[in-house]
Amino acid sequence: MVTALHNLQLITNGTIVSGKAILIEGDVIKAVTDAGQLPAGVKSIDLNGAYVAPGLIDLQIYGAGTQLFGGMPSVEALAEMEDVLLKQGTTGFFPTIATNSDEVVLQGIDACKAYMPQAKGNFLGLHLEGPYLNPKRKGAHPEEYIKKATLAELKSWVERGEGIIKMMTIAPELQDAEVVDYLASQNIIISAGHTDATYHQASQFLNNPVAAATHLFNAMPQMHHREPGIVPAIFEQRPYTSIVADGIHVSFPMIALAKRELGDKLFFITDAVTIASEGAYQHQLKGDRYVMPNGTLSGSALTMLKCVENGVKNVGISLPEAINMASLYPAQLASLTKNGKIEAGYLADLIIFNDSFAVAKTILRGEIVYNANQ
Repeated sequence: MVTALHNLQLITNGTIVSGKAILIEGDVIKAVTDAGQLPAGVKSIDLNGAYVAPGLIDLQIYGAGTQLFGGMPSVEALAEMEDVLLKQGTTGFFPTIATNSDEVVLQGIDACKAYMPQAKGNFLGLHLEGPYLNPKRKGAHPEEYIKKATLAELKSWVERGEGIIKMMTIAPELQDAEVVDYLASQNIIISAGHTDATYHQASQFLNNPVAAATHLFNAMPQMHHREPGIVPAIFEQRPYTSIVADGIHVSFPMIALAKRELGDKLFFITDAVTIASEGAYQHQLKGDRYVMPNGTLSGSALTMLKCVENGVKNVGISLPEAINMASLYPAQLASLTKNGKIEAGYLADLIIFNDSFAVAKTILRGEIVYNANQ
């Protein structure tokens, strides 16, 4: 059975187009066609003029709903994350574990590996943010767990995960070359974050082989006219670079600056957490932000669609480009070659939302998995 979505505003690859219909067969997009030329026998769904965009992809998120996966990792926490994020239109995500004890890291690797066979499909693999960071830029990460990588330990984690570890945030300036080379050989995305790298150091490792930078401006030296630091190196080398677009972690004028410099390499993450009262990360919600018990700013209260809305309303980014920053660019970094666009042959992972940025429906692999009206 072919399903036709029509009466919609199609957002894909930097454009908004009306008068089109999306034909879905199985779990893929069969075609994008003129709405007035629907083939006979299709199941027709009228979307009442709503926006339809590629499903959103969050490459750094710690928890959603009632459980903080990043602090107390479990199969149950992953299941809840999938359900909560589908209601938000996020059809792909990397649950993330920040710097923690070896026990928690191994618990997280095991939980992800156990959950993957039963996953609905938006859980894509694990992001380890730490523990191989620079203690000078620890942010909310507990310093007692920050350490330098050893090849033996890293290999044991990667082999235990059997492919489940997809991304690691490290401070490359403190790691031995064999560690960085090993990560690259395993096709794990290496992202520079919680780093005190100089401009010269960063210019050497960015894109060679460090493919990304984690939460731009946060937990890295700020630009200085005599000691430029990593930020200008990021602007020059232009790796894929994530940013937390809540106006709290980074002010909106600085997001605008980053967008001008990085163009199609800047992408949104939520870095989102949830309330937690146990473990190494006891996040407390104070107004519009999460903080640690000592007052340190921690993760965000964002959703990916809220990142898009903030980009449009507060940064001046066009809606189709803000959607690219929440779907296409993270898909490209993560080598998700069938995600991020609405074109024939791409997965039918879609978010449907209105002009108030409220999710109406989420489609995952061709199935409506969330409907706000039901």
